[in-house]
Amino acid sequence: MTIFKNELKFSRISLLIWSLSIGLLISTCVFMYPSMKSEMDSVNKLFSSMGSFSSAFGMDKLNFGTLIGFYAVEGGSILGIGGAFFAAVTAIGALMNEERNRTAEFLMTHPVSRARVITEKLLVVLAQITILNLIALILTIASVFLIGETMAWKDFLLINLSFYLMQIEIAGICFGISAFITKAGAGIGIGLAAVMYMLNILSNISEDAKALKYITAFGYTDGSTIINNGGLELRYLLVGIVFCIAGIVVAYIKYTKKDLRA
Repeated sequence: MTIFKNELKFSRISLLIWSLSIGLLISTCVFMYPSMKSEMDSVNKLFSSMGSFSSAFGMDKLNFGTLIGFYAVEGGSILGIGGAFFAAVTAIGALMNEERNRTAEFLMTHPVSRARVITEKLLVVLAQITILNLIALILTIASVFLIGETMAWKDFLLINLSFYLMQIEIAGICFGISAFITKAGAGIGIGLAAVMYMLNILSNISEDAKALKYITAFGYTDGSTIINNGGLELRYLLVGIVFCIAGIVVAYIKYTKKDLRA
C-alpha cells in the first residue's frame, strides 16, 4: 500500500482545507438558525410563492422553520456543491497526474502492476471523500448540540448519506475520464459536476425534464424528497451505481493498455 500512503500524505493539506472549509461553512449556517427561527413563518410563505425558484431547490416541499428543513437547503447546498467539486477534482487527477507530472516512467519501473496502481489510487480517492464527509459530519453535529436545537437525526443522516453516495458516483465517472486525459483535468471535473447540478435543477423545475434525474448524480440528493419519503429514491441511486461502476471499469481497461508518456 505504498502508493496509497504516499498519495494520501501528499494530498493531506488540500484535503484538510477542503474538509474544514465545507464543514465550517455548514456549521456557520447551523449557528445562524436560532436567530432566524422566529422569522421562518414569513420565509416559508415567501419561498412558497416564488414558483420555479422554490421548486428548483425543493423549498416548496420543505418546512424551512424546522432545523432539518433549514439544513436540507442551506447545509445540503454547501455539502452538495462543495463535495461534488472536491470529488470531481480529486478523482479526475488520480490517474492523469503521473503523465502530467512526468512521473509515469519512474512509477512503472517499480515491481507493481498497473492494476495495483489503479486500485491504490482509487482507494485514495474513496478515502479522501470519506474523510471529508466525516469531518463535515462531526462539525455539523457538534454545531447542532452547541445551539441546543432538536434535529431529526434519521433524515439528517440520510441526507448526508445521499451526498456521500453522490460524490462517490461523480468520483467513479471522473476516475474513468482520468485514464484518457493528461491535462485540464480540474476544469473537466468541475464542469461535469456543475452540469449535473444544473440538470438536477432543471428536473425539479419542469415535470417534462424529470428523466434528467437518471443522468445526474444529484437526482437522489433532494432533501425535500428524502424527508417526505423517509428514504432515498432507489431508482435514481441504482442508475448512479451503474454509472460509477462503469467509470471504474473503463479506467482499468484503458489504463492497463495505455501507452504512458514518460
